[in-house]
Amino acid sequence: MSVFPDPTALTPLEDTESLRTGEPSKSAAGVTAVLSSFRHLLTRTGPVRTVEGMLKLNQKDGFDCPSCAWPDPDGHRSAFEFCENGAKALASEITSARVAPAFFAAHSIAALGAMSDMELDKAGRLTHPVVLRPGLDHYEAISWEEAFALAAAEWQDMPTPDHAVFYTSGRASNEAAFLFQLFARQLGTNNLPDCSNMCHESSGAAMKDSVGVGKGTVTLEDIYESGMILLMGQNPGTNHPRMLSALQTAVRNGSHLVAVNPLREAGLLGFAHPQEVGGALGHFTALASDYLTVRLNGDMALMRGMAKTLVEDGTIDRDFIHAHTTGFEEYTALLKNQDWEELETLSGLKREDMQRTAREAAKRKKLITCWAMGLTQHRNAVDTIREVVNVHLLLGAIGKPGAGLCPVRGHSNVQGDRTMGIFEKMPESFHDALDKEFKFQSPRPHGMDTVAAIQAMHEGKVRVFCALGGNFLQAAPDTDFTAEALRACRLTIHICTKLNRSHLVTGRTALILPCLGRSEEDLRGGVPQSVTVENSMSIVHASRGRLTPASPWLLSETAIVAGLAAAALGEKTTVPWGEFANNYDLIRDSVSRVVPHFENFNERIRHPGGFHLYSPARRRIWDTPSGRAGFSSAKLSAFTTVPGRFVLQTLRSHDQFNTTVYGLNDRYRGIGHGRRVVFVNPQDLKNLGIKPMQPVDLTSHWSDGTRVAPRFLAVPYEMPSGNCAAYFPEANVLVPLGSTAEISGTPTSKSIEVSITPSANP
Repeated sequence: MSVFPDPTALTPLEDTESLRTGEPSKSAAGVTAVLSSFRHLLTRTGPVRTVEGMLKLNQKDGFDCPSCAWPDPDGHRSAFEFCENGAKALASEITSARVAPAFFAAHSIAALGAMSDMELDKAGRLTHPVVLRPGLDHYEAISWEEAFALAAAEWQDMPTPDHAVFYTSGRASNEAAFLFQLFARQLGTNNLPDCSNMCHESSGAAMKDSVGVGKGTVTLEDIYESGMILLMGQNPGTNHPRMLSALQTAVRNGSHLVAVNPLREAGLLGFAHPQEVGGALGHFTALASDYLTVRLNGDMALMRGMAKTLVEDGTIDRDFIHAHTTGFEEYTALLKNQDWEELETLSGLKREDMQRTAREAAKRKKLITCWAMGLTQHRNAVDTIREVVNVHLLLGAIGKPGAGLCPVRGHSNVQGDRTMGIFEKMPESFHDALDKEFKFQSPRPHGMDTVAAIQAMHEGKVRVFCALGGNFLQAAPDTDFTAEALRACRLTIHICTKLNRSHLVTGRTALILPCLGRSEEDLRGGVPQSVTVENSMSIVHASRGRLTPASPWLLSETAIVAGLAAAALGEKTTVPWGEFANNYDLIRDSVSRVVPHFENFNERIRHPGGFHLYSPARRRIWDTPSGRAGFSSAKLSAFTTVPGRFVLQTLRSHDQFNTTVYGLNDRYRGIGHGRRVVFVNPQDLKNLGIKPMQPVDLTSHWSDGTRVAPRFLAVPYEMPSGNCAAYFPEANVLVPLGSTAEISGTPTSKSIEVSITPSANP
């Protein structure tokens, strides 16, 4: 791959001459997905390890997929209970390639920086802890004891505990996450930003206020027996493909699916089940019966139009509203004064589209709304999700079989991490329980979320940045600013399995601490250990690695966190870190006394398939100040730009999961051999005088100035006029750090004002 200097994106520009485009697919999965899965597995590891891993992936006696958080069936599970993305994630984890000390000796930081994100991932599994010392340009091996001591010295030398930041990725286990937050709070800080801050924080904020719980209220069984499913701001074919089989079952059971998305996505149109004869032969089940091509950030207007229709038609559940809600009169007064022309303008849809969808929902009664980043990463994200809740409250479509709210989480344990206390502002009750269990006074002042942490690092107010998994630089907004923030730290620490770009943009000193993958056997004192995770539907279950570790030098995430904490806290600690590192049952015993609804944790986790966490909203119990679910009467809004500019959203390609790039193809959207593309409405390109595949520069506009991402190829794609889309992390450089959702603080990666111009360096 040719490399060009790119001072703005911190990643090398790819050679776009080999990029090819074709017709987008009209369905997802099928035999092509099967072949792709096996190709990734067999080319990155041997056949024996491939088969061994596949047969244990997502099984009740096996290990949890390191990819998305879609739940596994409670009953029978196929021997191949995974999707194409799961196969790619497994292939990446069990690869035979290794990044050993000799690799670092042969590759300077500059040389590694010239590699693409895909090449960094394919370099292989990290085998030894390594350190980048001040002034040097090569990582070198370091013992675990010395690494822990080095980190401890920096933590102990901080002016205050709040000069530390503890970041968590959604892949960390419950046990590692619980110890991580405990370490931070024993140190004296609540600076616990995590990937939730950048994805579903808006969902939690909206739902907690409206229905008293920040998690989904449905199960897989509810999906199967739903009357209607609204799929909003998500692309299941790429981001959580196993959801497709659940949607297929729902459709076959008579559910009516409505897709709401600015782009036409294959995974919303049809699904060819690869484990069925018809699917393997290319026959697919049509999914969405209706496809609403909403404008970017037009979802709030759509939902308000649906609500207006329900109230005007009189098809609301007045008994439910009277018994369970508050704020109904104020909300209906708002709807009465709502102008249809404004709703059409902001949504990009016709009045008839909104009315038809509302009437179908009223007729079918059992409504489930599923959503992801397409709703959460806007300035008005919280208000938009509250408007989704409003429609459900009007219909009484929550807390009964086949109906409810379903925020579809991304990474495999992002929801569990939050449950375990990875949050900068946990409730007082959690702190009280933590203090009682471990006999110390945990800090009460709220800590920093991701955006606040980046700002503080940039200002020199953070000495030590420690990341439990993830690729912070590439996941965060405003790439250049985030890079400068990381470089301002004295020490950056990354606990991880693979090399990524965050390891190349470091503090004065940097540590990479390699851990076991979820597929690998975790022996402590010769005794196999298991960890747990929580999926999108609040099911907590065990994950037991079975494969031989990639290196005898690896430690588990749990053991690494315990080792760091013991070294940093020394005799001041009240926590038995060594015992926790050697017996995870002891961690779960403490969790059972600290975290609500985890009583008898060890006993319940040994039940095949795990257990469902208590959900009051599923029982129509509302944990709100009023004891009722609340209607929201927020002012209608949508993101708009000045004439001549566009609203850009960032999205994933089919060959990536979050920031991990497995390949350069986006099969469902017709893109091959490249990633540096921007999708634009065909007529918009003509109006700009830009030809298909012409190199263009993207410039984002914000109150503090502009940011430029150069040399993207313009690709015509069906979407509303004035909208465009590009892949992250390449486009993250355009997301201003200061542009965040109200209340939740989530970066607005789906509402970026950009101009598109012919490239200055074609």
